[in-house]
Amino acid sequence: MSLNHVVVLGSGFAGLEAAFALRAQASPDRVRISLVSDRDDFLFRPNSIYLPFGAAEAPLHVSLTKALRRREIDAHIATAEGIDTDRGAVHTSRGEVLYDKLVIATGAAMRPEEVPGLAEHACTVWSPGQLHALGERLQWVVRHAAHGRLQQVLFLVPPNNKCAGPLYEIALMLDTWLRRRDVRDNVQLAFTTFEQSYVQAFGPKLHDVVAGEFARRGIDGRTGAAPEKISELEVAYTDGTGHEFDLLVAFPPYVAAQRFDGLPADERGFLACEASTREVLGHPDVYAPGDAGDFPVKQAFLALLQAQAVAGQIAADIGAHLPGAGFEPVSMCVLEMLDKATFAQVPLAVTGDPAQPVVVDPWAGEAYRVGTSSAWRLGKKALGTYVPGRFRAGLPVHAGTGWDVMALGLRGATRWLAR
Repeated sequence: MSLNHVVVLGSGFAGLEAAFALRAQASPDRVRISLVSDRDDFLFRPNSIYLPFGAAEAPLHVSLTKALRRREIDAHIATAEGIDTDRGAVHTSRGEVLYDKLVIATGAAMRPEEVPGLAEHACTVWSPGQLHALGERLQWVVRHAAHGRLQQVLFLVPPNNKCAGPLYEIALMLDTWLRRRDVRDNVQLAFTTFEQSYVQAFGPKLHDVVAGEFARRGIDGRTGAAPEKISELEVAYTDGTGHEFDLLVAFPPYVAAQRFDGLPADERGFLACEASTREVLGHPDVYAPGDAGDFPVKQAFLALLQAQAVAGQIAADIGAHLPGAGFEPVSMCVLEMLDKATFAQVPLAVTGDPAQPVVVDPWAGEAYRVGTSSAWRLGKKALGTYVPGRFRAGLPVHAGTGWDVMALGLRGATRWLAR
């Protein structure tokens, strides 16, 4: 029997979950796995929201050297530059890598240039460096407010953002943070989004929670507000209105982090995939789980589920494991506020409507649950320890006793703390 070679591009949530889940299902004598990435660590991006408020960055980085060696996964520190599907080859900055099956998990990137003035005048929320820079700006906001100078902080979600949850978190966290420093009365907070409801993809329950929190905290919120252009001190919207600011914080439009010529993709570079298996359309043996693919919501938990589906499909194809259930889009997220948090479990359905590409599954019933409690902050901290710990050990997140315990805890907490 020939040894199958699976090449995984990317060391984010989808790439690592696919590699480690496949290794858990298929031993080295059944499949060779290679990971191609331009970095040798994993960044736990969900917890980068704490950086502007003084958290250390180092714990967010997980070295992969020992984990990959332990699981007998070959590491190639290189950038993927192109794919030849006819030959089964990936062209990288350090040479060619041949494959039998390919997993493209190169993720998403931001393109602030789509909104005139956004790149020049906004603090964007994406990389650790940008979040540290935001933290420095927030310190100036506190200093000015403490001296009685009114400050206006505006949060902005433009069209083509694929998951603005972190921006909502930072806005709500900022309110708590400012109150603890006794300067909230001198800071006006506002939040505008192009969405027709807050966190639109996750349905009416989460919208109601956010709207209620904005009202209680005195955050001026507005939906259906698409920016047209941004100047040094004002956002102009397409409806002719404007909003002044001293500090603008934005989550820019998403695009694919890398485009691959010859593979089907939408206008933003996201690869067209079969819904359940995440196989790239027209290209058997090429998969795109996570943010690189065309699923409309870009989120870590959904990326993990897609990667699990891909690993299961590949393991079944090579005869190492029985076929899995495929990708079923059920999002789980925790919205941090520093004083409490909101948990959401959201079964999703794809609509095909560009204006609202996903909705809460109309058949979800009681599986669609949302709840707010200070206890959910403990859940977020637990996930922030569990997920990096699994990758540090070279293990998939959604497998094993650890996940069984975590899932049991989530089910119990959801029963009591969400509805």
